[in-house]
Amino acid sequence: MPSSSSETHAAAVLELPYRAPFDWPFFLDFHRARAIAGVERVDDRHYVRVLLVDGEPALLRLGPGSGDNLRAEIRGAPASALPTLERRLRAAFDLDAEPDVIARHLGRDARLAPLVRARPGLRVAGCIDTFEQGVRAILGQQVSVRAAIGLCARLCERWGQPVAFAGEPSLTRAFPSPTALREADVASLGMPRARGRAVADFAAAVSADASLLEPAATLEESLARLLALRGIGAWSAHYIAMRALREPDAFPASDVGLLRALATADGKRPSAREADALAAAWRPWRAYAAQHLWAADAG
Repeated sequence: MPSSSSETHAAAVLELPYRAPFDWPFFLDFHRARAIAGVERVDDRHYVRVLLVDGEPALLRLGPGSGDNLRAEIRGAPASALPTLERRLRAAFDLDAEPDVIARHLGRDARLAPLVRARPGLRVAGCIDTFEQGVRAILGQQVSVRAAIGLCARLCERWGQPVAFAGEPSLTRAFPSPTALREADVASLGMPRARGRAVADFAAAVSADASLLEPAATLEESLARLLALRGIGAWSAHYIAMRALREPDAFPASDVGLLRALATADGKRPSAREADALAAAWRPWRAYAAQHLWAADAG
């Protein structure tokens, strides 16, 4: 596959306003822990990555702007694609959230109230590429974050489009497209054969019907469509719904980090069923409750 250099379009700048408070350091930490070598990097202030725009690679540099704004610099994307890119970025960084409304609701719960007070600008981390997020979720089944990111890096090295951007020598690949993965032997990267098939099946399903990565009329419908795919269980479906479909009430109740964060003072963790019952009081913002619990567990 030939290398692609994307310097033909002038750099564009998008100012992305949000309603304060906004916890940008959280997003930096989140992406730093999950950065795919060759595709993403994170420095002290910016998130930088390769992304595909209409099938062609572009370079994103995102960081704080003036006032209550993020500033996105985009190289390699045509002007006609900027409105779609703006929507993708607003979704990925949850810029349309109303933190006061969410905090008021979750703050009524004695367990969540101190977490909400400690992180008032915490948002639900999403994704710029919904297909990529689905693949990440499948590769992340029953392995650590570090192991999953290692698999993602090998996936991109094998099937990702080579790219070259001036001044960014460490960014060399775009995340593979659904077309590139739908017949790939993903298990050859070192994982259970069934999980590798699940990635290829997911890619084939998205190639056939891109609406799989758009929210349905209800969370239940979104989950049902995902659960119908081979290799996607309840955890993966809720995780994809939260991160990719931007479902604010998704809640992967069996997640180990959530169960650990919900443990009692003597260290006893709830079952997934018990966690789901606890979370009923947090509707319709269970995804935000999950993000607060994960942040507390990481701390």
